[in-house]
Amino acid sequence: MNHSPESSYRDHERTASGKQGIGFAVITLSDTRTTADDKSGQLIQQLIDDAGHQTAAYELVPDDPERIALALDNALSNDRVQVIVTNGSTGISARDTVVEIVENILEKRLDGFGELFRSLSYDEIGPAAMLSRAVGGTLGRRVIFSLPGSSNAVRLGMTKLILPQVGHLVQELHKDLPGGEG
Repeated sequence: MNHSPESSYRDHERTASGKQGIGFAVITLSDTRTTADDKSGQLIQQLIDDAGHQTAAYELVPDDPERIALALDNALSNDRVQVIVTNGSTGISARDTVVEIVENILEKRLDGFGELFRSLSYDEIGPAAMLSRAVGGTLGRRVIFSLPGSSNAVRLGMTKLILPQVGHLVQELHKDLPGGEG
């Protein structure tokens, strides 16, 4: 049996990737969208459902730092939520503040998430990808990701990065609990 680091990682990843039923909070940040026309928020929820997970909470809030912080607090206080995905407010305009708010509460950053997101985005939209400040990290036993608000960006982030690794991420955050997976 091959016990190389690559082999061990792949075995571990395969086991974790089958983890189903993870609870997500979806938070759309927009001054103009409503729940009826929140295509990106709806897409995230559909992709979560298609992957065998659940949307445990959904909220649409304006690009207001206090409201964003409150929405994050609500998600973090929900025992059914293991992963929080925000969409919108990651650009460079004065109203785009979610990145600063999220970075301020993260215990551990997942710098590779933003780097990979921008690299994949570059393949699709070229140098405009540099305007994305997508960010990810952990707080306690929860994972938080902030994606841009466009449906294309949401699809890319969810299908190429978040959903393929979410089981592994959740497993890693819970592996030191009694029983190994919490």
